[in-house]
Amino acid sequence: MRFQVERDVFSEAVAWTARSLPGRPAAPVLAGLLLEAVDGAVTISGFDYEVSSRAEIAADVTEPGRGLVHGKLLADIAKSLPNRTVELSTEGSKLMLVCGSSRFNLQTLPVQDYPALPDLPAATGEIAAAGLATAVAQVATAAGRDDTIPMLTGMRVEIEGGTLTLVATDRFRLSYRELPWKPEHPDMSATALIPAKVFADTARALTGRDQVTVALSTLTDGEGLVGFESGESVAAGGKGTRRMTSRLLSGEFVKYRALFPDEYTIAATVETAPFLEAAKRVSLVAERTSPIKLAFTQGEVVLEAGAGDEANSSESLEAVLEGDDITVSFNPTYLLDGLRAIDTRYAQLSFTVPGKPAVLMARESLEEPAQDDFRYLMLPLKGQGQTPG
Repeated sequence: MRFQVERDVFSEAVAWTARSLPGRPAAPVLAGLLLEAVDGAVTISGFDYEVSSRAEIAADVTEPGRGLVHGKLLADIAKSLPNRTVELSTEGSKLMLVCGSSRFNLQTLPVQDYPALPDLPAATGEIAAAGLATAVAQVATAAGRDDTIPMLTGMRVEIEGGTLTLVATDRFRLSYRELPWKPEHPDMSATALIPAKVFADTARALTGRDQVTVALSTLTDGEGLVGFESGESVAAGGKGTRRMTSRLLSGEFVKYRALFPDEYTIAATVETAPFLEAAKRVSLVAERTSPIKLAFTQGEVVLEAGAGDEANSSESLEAVLEGDDITVSFNPTYLLDGLRAIDTRYAQLSFTVPGKPAVLMARESLEEPAQDDFRYLMLPLKGQGQTPG
């Protein structure tokens, strides 16, 4: 194998695939990146039996072939190379990389032991990359981190025609986002549970792209596959593609729709940026399990954290309150995560009665109602230990 490629193109493609390599691979070859050179193009792939990544780039290929090399090391080398053309070649059990005056000789891994990557399922639909990345980031923050309950580490995807719905929960909060997309079939209906971390990493990495094709396989005995692809192949005259697949999670997701009330008795609206900054400052004195208290009265909200002889803090902001005065306490991290997900001028906290979950929503202006395409439900701190639904 021998080929030449632009440094930035090569570095970005290696970084794309290496980011999903396992920290502790089940087999040594799974720590590798597979390089495959054909006429005019090179593909760089990584796979750990759960998640696969594949980047295709244009290259000047003089000798087609394949090589498997330690992925993290290649990524570190690629991002440190000077701005010169990169030449890679294999000879025996070595991969040689030359870039300007920089030279590296790397030991290859047995390419014959590397597993075949799964095929991308049939396309389910298409969505703007930037919109998908924003929506996934808003929802992923509420996903669980405890691998002992795999279902909670996933993001539920619901497809109903031209609407894509994303939901995640860790039992103490739940994030919901609804957005339009272009399905392959207008009457399409499907659900899937995608590992939230994988989904978030992939969506973020595709932000600079235009459109993303989403592909879901049909579930059989709890097994399924999701794929994401963007770009145009080199063979079709494009600059190359990026492709990722992941096995789906199994398990019954929380029946979350019943958690959102049909109407609210209290709604408090605060400017998002000042609210977020004040919450950051006040929560500095809150211990890991200590609450941040919000006391809403007509025209004002007072934020407080800490108590007694310990460090404490408070701050007040202007607020618009519809309904009775209310005081509620939240986990500071959960509140901050929710506010960071709001990208409008105002944030609205809606309540039914004290002690019940509150719903955070985006609001463009005081003259317009809150938007319901993004909803972030939080249990008051006293309610922790309960499972939504």
